[in-house]
Amino acid sequence: MKINSAEFIISNSDVQKCPKEILPEYAFIGRSNVGKSSLINMLTNHKSLAKTSAKPGKTQLINHFKINNNWFLVDLPGYGYARVSKSAKQTFQKFITDYFEKREQLVCAFVLIDIRLEAQKIDLEFINYLGEYQIPFCIVFTKADKIGKTKIDSHVAAYRKKVLASNWEEMPPYFITSSLEATGREQLLEYINQVNEEMFKNNLLL
Repeated sequence: MKINSAEFIISNSDVQKCPKEILPEYAFIGRSNVGKSSLINMLTNHKSLAKTSAKPGKTQLINHFKINNNWFLVDLPGYGYARVSKSAKQTFQKFITDYFEKREQLVCAFVLIDIRLEAQKIDLEFINYLGEYQIPFCIVFTKADKIGKTKIDSHVAAYRKKVLASNWEEMPPYFITSSLEATGREQLLEYINQVNEEMFKNNLLL
């Protein structure tokens, strides 16, 4: 897929105020500081479409970006950031879950995982939450440039073992990415393109 246009549309904390257009949406979410904004900018080939920051927890709203005028990329707040107040965490948690449970345009979530780290409890809990609500998702391993190829394979294998131990029959689809080196860009965009084509072909949009 070639990205011809990427336009910021709206930010809000109320799923009812999300765009009314009947276009497929792909939501990106992960623990704070996982490299989500950098990944979004790499995918869309825009240096500052999503705001990056050295300070974790920068994204605190549901952000909609219209891509090629035929699908939405949705940037969601990171979860698990300790410095966000307890009341703010509850608010973020509520509108994040509202989005996943009520947003009919959502067709797939991309859960970002820092490939350098061992499987984190909060990531596994979130994956299990998506499974419980039957929300289609893929895993996107980020920061692959930070470790060698051998470690990538072993870390993915260890993560697969943890996922399967969490009552999953198989490992969800996954991608290896590096925002710095644009690793995984074509594969991830082609996956989105294939899903879009299937939806339009079979009239699966609302």
